Amino acid sequence: MPTPNKYPKEFREKAVRMVAEMDSPDAIKRVSEKLGVNRETVRYWVKNTPVSKGGKKGLSEEEINELKALRKEVAELRRANEILKSASAFFARELDRPRTR
Repeated sequence: MPTPNKYPKEFREKAVRMVAEMDSPDAIKRVSEKLGVNRETVRYWVKNTPVSKGGKKGLSEEEINELKALRKEVAELRRANEILKSASAFFARELDRPRTR
């Protein structure tokens, strides 16, 4: 069972926005001190927030969705490829079998 977040979603989003607006090397430190939150906690929030919502690095929500879709497609293609390999091996054995008349 997941543990509830100590901080509300709005509070975390506000912290990420503040860091993005400051755009300075010590922004995470300053925001964490101002809000009374551990610096590593704020750094984690910023790291795991999509760029489109103020995160410093990472992917936008659109890119995340595209990545998920591509990973799903790759998994489907790999399954299809395994099926084709098995069928190919089966038919190759059939062709190699000596024919009786």
